[in-house]
Amino acid sequence: MAVHTPLTGTWALVAWYNERPDGKRLYPLGEYATGYISYSPDGFVFVHLSAAKRTPYAVNDPFGGTADEDAAAIKSQITYAGPFEYFGDHVIHRVTHSSCPNWVGTEQRRNVEFRGDGLRLSASGALFQGEQVTAIVDWQRAAR
Repeated sequence: MAVHTPLTGTWALVAWYNERPDGKRLYPLGEYATGYISYSPDGFVFVHLSAAKRTPYAVNDPFGGTADEDAAAIKSQITYAGPFEYFGDHVIHRVTHSSCPNWVGTEQRRNVEFRGDGLRLSASGALFQGEQVTAIVDWQRAAR
């Protein structure tokens, strides 16, 4: 069954920052992070965000990193995927796969706001880097 919503398609990251209650902005992957979110017509969401400049492994083997290389690699990106359900002012991502094992089996609620031709997803009370914040992620339609 096809799921067509205003979210359907692929969006490129414009900015991701977390806002503390005092208004200070924190950039978990740096101010120049990159990434995509894709809402498929069959009802799945796929997200990948990463730091702009990641340190490569010494060898070209995705399982060949040292412990330090692996730690740097995991801390410089975040991914997750699963089915989604759109409700107009918010979307629920039902996480089945994630680079953060604790997210698997959770529902990630994101507030939805269309801004011109862009999209803002946000989550209040999110826990990132030990702080309760409002996560704000701005997207634009991806261009090939």
